[in-house]
Amino acid sequence: MLTRRVFFGGCSALLGATMLRGDEREPPPLGFGFSLYGMKNLPLEEALRACAEIGYDCVELPVMEAWPGDALNWPVDQQERFRRTLDETGLRLAALMENLSLVADDARHAANLKRLAAAGQVAHRVNPTGPHIIETVLGGRPEQWSQVKDPMAKRLRDWAKVAEDGYFTLAIKAHVGGALHTPEDAVWLAKQAVSERVKCAYDYSHFQLRGMDLAASLQTLAPHSVFMHIKDAQGDAARPQFLLPGDGATDYARLLQMAVAAGYRGDVVVEVSGQIHGRADYQPLAAARHCYEKLAPAFERAGVTRT
Repeated sequence: MLTRRVFFGGCSALLGATMLRGDEREPPPLGFGFSLYGMKNLPLEEALRACAEIGYDCVELPVMEAWPGDALNWPVDQQERFRRTLDETGLRLAALMENLSLVADDARHAANLKRLAAAGQVAHRVNPTGPHIIETVLGGRPEQWSQVKDPMAKRLRDWAKVAEDGYFTLAIKAHVGGALHTPEDAVWLAKQAVSERVKCAYDYSHFQLRGMDLAASLQTLAPHSVFMHIKDAQGDAARPQFLLPGDGATDYARLLQMAVAAGYRGDVVVEVSGQIHGRADYQPLAAARHCYEKLAPAFERAGVTRT
């Protein structure tokens, strides 16, 4: 039976082949999604149905420790129920979210490898047709970068082997408060893995807090990225304050246009920061609707179709 998710997956693959031939005539479609990182307290199936009803194309699934989809502790029957609900709603799974650190001792590094392998198994079980992307920040602190970048690169090569064995793509994400915190260093680090299974994830909010230019960050990072988070921010690197996307100064129509022009060909997923979803008065469904209403028109203004 041909589900909507399988159909769109095939269309995306065909479009990708067309782009490789260099004969595209219109901007490629991008998926617009919501990360379930912002819906921790909702049952996963309820969260999926809500995202579909709102109008999102895809979702991101957190598989971190102590989350509902914890890759090491999520029962297989619940994973299969999640997959069926994806099919029933017509949603796609854009990526899985982990929260691992390359700045780690040997014991923690071994535990991270185990979590990555488990996440890869979950990715294939809940999303058989792919894509199989696991995105993660990398830990550490900005002032550590020069001292830890080479050990991080060595650890990342071990991660890459797990990704190759598990047939998934690892998307590493720069973070304003992490050792990896610039677009240029993200590209450098990904290349150190010497693996097609290691790419980047783009999130302008972390660069915005450092006063970096949107166009320059996209030009550097978008061609190497397979996943994109969107949220707004205000303040600076010393006093970061994250906002819901659409509540800040970012021009998302411009971001989408420039991302496509720079070579980005993936999903664009709302991430609600822990600063927000950790508040006692946070309402996940209201937040998801708010973000959709704010950002869905940006795709139209940008002339970018959605998958």
